[in-house]
Amino acid sequence: MADRSGIFAGDNPFEIARRWLAEAEPEELNDPNAIALATVDADGLPNARMVLLKDIEDAAFVFYTNYGSAKARELDGAGKAAFVMHWKSLRRQVRVRGLVSREDGPQADDYYASRSLKSRLGAWASHQSQPLASRATLMAEVARVTAQHGTSPKRPPFWGGFRVTPVEIEFWADGAFRLHDRFVWRRETPGAEWQIDRLSP
Repeated sequence: MADRSGIFAGDNPFEIARRWLAEAEPEELNDPNAIALATVDADGLPNARMVLLKDIEDAAFVFYTNYGSAKARELDGAGKAAFVMHWKSLRRQVRVRGLVSREDGPQADDYYASRSLKSRLGAWASHQSQPLASRATLMAEVARVTAQHGTSPKRPPFWGGFRVTPVEIEFWADGAFRLHDRFVWRRETPGAEWQIDRLSP
């Protein structure tokens, strides 16, 4: 096993990721939980966009989106994804590759209910990734769903979470003269034992 200490110490990569995120929260000006999510379409063409990570569980990473969006269609189609979480303030990043499943139950309901009312209504109003005639059209749809659903809207059936269960997690920290520190945790399948290696910068 690779010799790890300091910020890399620990026997659980999810605990390390949670610790790094907690350390970033007071330092990053905006969205320390932002991740660059990578997917591929049916033709294998890559796609990437920023989303907000909402939970680091004991065995997976969770975010939420519209199931009709391009990202959701690509996640459902491939069943795999990758993302990177980068903190310029800490000069660190976490890279994750893994298998994807939906979070479409009570946990998704609870997270949806925790959002602001405007965000909840916006989830109903937006046909994410679909062509939109104008912003006025969108705002008219917001007004319509507000009248329809009121101040306590339930979670839309087309909106929920995705869980990324990793088979690879890399922790990277900036080093002097670009001699960075990198440790990668790999396993053949979810639930298998992790192998940890130090990588050349």
